[in-house]
Amino acid sequence: MGVLFREIEHIIDKQYEAEQAFLAEYKKEKHSIANPYVKANPYLIAPLTAIVMFDNEKPAFAKVTVKGREAAGDMMYRPVSDSVHMVLPIYGLYADYENTVLIELSTGETAELKINTEAADEKLKKPTSIETTAEYMQDNVMMVSPTSPAYTAAYDYAGDARWYNTLNLAFDLKRARNGRLFVGTDRLVAPPYHTTGIYEMGMIGKIYKEIRVPGGYHHDQFEMENGNVLILTQLLPRGTVEDVCVLVDRNTGEILKEWDHQDVLPVYPVGGSGSQDGHDWFHNNAVWYDKKTNSLSFSGRHQDIIINRDFDTGKLNWIIGDPTGWPEDMQKYFFKPISEEFDWQYEQHACMILPNGDVMCFDNGHWRSKEKEHYLDAKDNFSRGVIYRIDTENMTIEQVWQYGKERGAEFFSCYICNCEYYGEGHYLVHSGGIGKLNGQWLNKPGSGMVKELEDGSVQLSSITVELKDDQLMYEMHLPANFYRAEKLRLYDQGDQITFGKGQIIGSMGVTEEFLTEAPAEEAGMIPDLYKTKIAKELDRLVFKASFEKGMLVMLNLEGENGTPTRHYFVPTTKRPFLAMCVGTFLEHDERAVEFPVSLEGIEGTYDITVTVDDKKYDTGIKVTF
Repeated sequence: MGVLFREIEHIIDKQYEAEQAFLAEYKKEKHSIANPYVKANPYLIAPLTAIVMFDNEKPAFAKVTVKGREAAGDMMYRPVSDSVHMVLPIYGLYADYENTVLIELSTGETAELKINTEAADEKLKKPTSIETTAEYMQDNVMMVSPTSPAYTAAYDYAGDARWYNTLNLAFDLKRARNGRLFVGTDRLVAPPYHTTGIYEMGMIGKIYKEIRVPGGYHHDQFEMENGNVLILTQLLPRGTVEDVCVLVDRNTGEILKEWDHQDVLPVYPVGGSGSQDGHDWFHNNAVWYDKKTNSLSFSGRHQDIIINRDFDTGKLNWIIGDPTGWPEDMQKYFFKPISEEFDWQYEQHACMILPNGDVMCFDNGHWRSKEKEHYLDAKDNFSRGVIYRIDTENMTIEQVWQYGKERGAEFFSCYICNCEYYGEGHYLVHSGGIGKLNGQWLNKPGSGMVKELEDGSVQLSSITVELKDDQLMYEMHLPANFYRAEKLRLYDQGDQITFGKGQIIGSMGVTEEFLTEAPAEEAGMIPDLYKTKIAKELDRLVFKASFEKGMLVMLNLEGENGTPTRHYFVPTTKRPFLAMCVGTFLEHDERAVEFPVSLEGIEGTYDITVTVDDKKYDTGIKVTF
C-alpha cells in the first residue's frame, strides 16, 4: 500500500475556483429576469443555498420569497438597494425537494424559479419533537453546532432544516456585526479539538476570512465594537490547554493583547472540579466583554468558576463559584449568597453580563459539589440556565432566575450548552449534551464515545427551549449533542455577497522542534501497519499514522543541499480527556495520531522520514516548501 500522500487545497482556494467558474458561465450569455442564471450550492459547502443573477434595463428593487411547504414556511427578504445587476442569495431551501423561489421586481416583472436539491445524509439530524408556532418564530431559525457526528444546521418553526453546512465546523457560531458568521475552522492543530482559528463565513457558505492563532482556537470568540476579535486559545509548548485569551486584529490577524489565566489564578489541583487534571486545569469555555465595566468575564469549567478581569490591566476583579477548598488568600474574590433560593453553578458554560450587570450562564451542574463524597450521579442531578445578581461593593450574590432544575435528569448535560438573552424575561436555554448509556443517564461527555456511538449503546440528544416571562415558547429535541444553539434570521442585510478570493490571515506560529535526532538504524520503507498518511496544505504539513501507546515516534524533514534537518516529536500517549467538548475530530482507530507541522519559516526541499523507537523509516515522499 505504501504511504498515502496528497496535497490538500484550502477551502478558500476551492471556493475561489468555483466562483470563477460560475461567473465565467454566467458571462457566456445575457441573463434577464425572464432568463436568470441559477447556481445551486455555489460555494460547495451549503447545499440548501443558491445564487440567482441577471441584469435589468434600469435599476429596480427586488423581493425574494422562498416558498415554504406551507405558507407559514415562506422565507422572504428585500435587498437594501436597487440595482441593474442583480446578485440574489437564496437561503432556506428544503433538502430533497423541488423548491419554488419567487422573484418580484419594483418594475412589475416577476419570475418563478424551481430549484431542486439533493437528499442530505444521516448527519443532517431531524428533530424528534418541536413545539412552537410559526407566528412566534416568524422568519427565524434555530441554528445548532454539533459535538457529535452531525451537521451544523438551522431549523424552522416546523423542525425542517432550511440550511446546513457540510464542513466539520467547531464550537461556537455567532453572527458578526457585518451579518456574516464567526465559527471555528475544520482544521485540527492539536487533539482532541483545537483548530487553526475561526472562519468569517457568509450564509451563502463563502468563507471570506480564516483568522489563525498560534495556539489554536477552542470554544468561543467575541467580536469587539471595532471589529477586532477575542479568541480563546492556549500556549501549547507549556503543556497546559484552554487557559489563554487573545485579542486579534480583524484585518491583519496580529495579536494585540493577551490574557493568561495562570497570571491570576492558582492552577491544579486548586479549585478542581471533578473533571480537572494538570493538563486542563481551567478549561476556559466562554469569553464576554462588558463595555460598562471595561472587563472580561471567563468561564472556567474545571474550577467551577466565572472570573472577571480588567480589560486593560488583566487584574482579577471577582469570582463567582463555590469557594469551598480555595486557599485563604483567594477568598476575598468570592461572593457570599444572600438569597434563600440559591445554588452555585458547577462546570458552567456561556457566561455573559446582562445590560443591568447581572451574570447569566448555563449551569451544567456536573458533580454539583467541590467534595467527592457529595458528588451527584446524573440520575439525581440537573442542569439549568441561571441569572445571578452581584454586588461588587459588599461582595454578595443573589439568584434571581433559573430554568431547568425542575426538569431533573432529563435536562441534565454534564458538558457544553449555552444561554442567550433577548431582553428582560426573554431567554434561550440550550441543554445540548444529554446522553444515556445502556439506558442510564450519562455523567460524562458522550461525544468522545466512538465505539458506543457506533454500536448504539449510547444515545445522545439535546433540548433547546426559549422562555418569555417564564412561559415556554419554544422547545426542540434533536437526536445528537450540539455545542450551542443560536436563534437568528437566515437573511441579514449586512451579509452581502462579495466576489473575490477570501483571505487567510494570522499565524499558526512555529512548530516546536526536537533539537537532537533519536538514535536509530535505517530500516527501509515504513511498514504498512503504521497506516501512514501525509498531507501538504498551503501552510502546514499534516502527518497521520497509527502507533501503539507509548512508542517513540519522530517526524523528520531531512533537508537537501545544506538545508538543515528538522525533527518533531510525535506524541503517542494520549491524554484521558475528561471534557470531550467536541468529538467530531476523533478517529475510529484508538491508536491513530495526527500531528501538524506549521510551514512558517520553513523553506527548501525535504525527504520525509519517520523514526519509530530504534528504527528510522523512509516514506518515499519528497516535498518542497
